[in-house]
Amino acid sequence: MNLLFLNLVQTELYKIFRKGRSYIGFGAIAFIVIVIQIALFVDGESYLELGTQSLKDSFTFQGNLLNGYLSVFIILSSLWVHIPFLIALVAGDLIAGEAAAGTLRILLIRPISRTQIIWAKFTAVLIYVLAIVVFMAALSIGTGLLIFGEGDLFVMKDMLYIFDSSDALWRILASFAFSFLSMSMVASLAFMLSAVVDSSLGPIIMTMSIIIVFMIVSSIDLSIFRAVKPFMFTTYMGAWREFFSDPVDWHKVNTAVVALVTHIFIFLGFTTWYFKRKDILT
Repeated sequence: MNLLFLNLVQTELYKIFRKGRSYIGFGAIAFIVIVIQIALFVDGESYLELGTQSLKDSFTFQGNLLNGYLSVFIILSSLWVHIPFLIALVAGDLIAGEAAAGTLRILLIRPISRTQIIWAKFTAVLIYVLAIVVFMAALSIGTGLLIFGEGDLFVMKDMLYIFDSSDALWRILASFAFSFLSMSMVASLAFMLSAVVDSSLGPIIMTMSIIIVFMIVSSIDLSIFRAVKPFMFTTYMGAWREFFSDPVDWHKVNTAVVALVTHIFIFLGFTTWYFKRKDILT
């Protein structure tokens, strides 16, 4: 990786964090995380009472069920569907925004190939995605443990799981790591659309429309939709929940990782191919 490429990545990061919209994601995450934590602090016992009501005839619950780890799990369940919009706000503007402003022409004057420009821009957006995910993880885990303390993690999925506090943290961190991969895939989709569409608003709307349509199709259990589900990236974005099963279904996790990485390279490959042939000088 040459110095010119690194300088270009640094320049792209400066462009990203210079814009006010880049901080919307951090602000929205901070607001929602804090609101959820306050709501759980005020009325969390009622939430748990509702969730465990049907189980109390068979089980006796003791200890601190409402703890920091449970609050993080609730935050993950609430936010993972909404984070793609915050990612698309930035990734969808990287190329289309510069094309609309005319600054993309100036960038091509520099002695660097279009392929390097694309990869530098995408590297910068991956760093932004990583910053968003790390911020969300640090804030939700930090505030959760500060307010509620540690305890065993109670998770109700297809069945009841109770994880010892010593077993909960790595599962939470692994789910955030997987979330980074999912959001990177969303960034690659928005980035590809940003290369195709000259309006910065278009890629953002198109990215969210595609995700919403795919999620709706994934939720409808019809034979015709079951046939296409394996080819839709939204089928694999929720695989972070597998870390909260015992044992972890590593086959599903690995399948999801391969599918998401494949989508990233397909989107990025098309973006590179299209951008190398795109006439941006007219």
